[in-house]
Amino acid sequence: MPWRASSVMEERLRFVARLLEGEGMTDVCREFGISRKTGYKIFDRYKEHGLEALSDRSRRPVRYANQLPSQIETLIVQTKNEKPHWGARKIRELLVRRLDGDVRIPAKSTIHAVLDRHGLVKRGGGPRHRARGTPHAPSRDRRPCVVRPCRAPCSSSRRRRRSALSR
Repeated sequence: MPWRASSVMEERLRFVARLLEGEGMTDVCREFGISRKTGYKIFDRYKEHGLEALSDRSRRPVRYANQLPSQIETLIVQTKNEKPHWGARKIRELLVRRLDGDVRIPAKSTIHAVLDRHGLVKRGGGPRHRARGTPHAPSRDRRPCVVRPCRAPCSSSRRRRRSALSR
């Protein structure tokens, strides 16, 4: 027997239908696996707005608390168009002088983000080159003795001498 697929809208509709038939909120919420708070929220939305309220709502915020006012953004873009060689720091200084105390002046990084959003600044190209040291090459006089132990200054004979001294 295949599984019966159902959408969120259908589940909410079944939930509301059972409540309208007279079943208790606690029992219906327990069967559907939701909290009573969520159950009351769904039911109140249905009573207020009808069937449209049972569909998924947008999660997009209603307002953006720290959004830059559009007047300041257009002022930044206009200044950059008038003075194309100016960067975010100079534009901020101009805003500080023009709007002294009237409005909260955005940070240099915010001004740069506005300029970047409007395509008025060049982005840095790719990763930076980092300094590399000289490659490590083994010195000629410190090659390990492979064939037989010798008295030459090599690392393997030194190890043997150290271990013999520690005994």
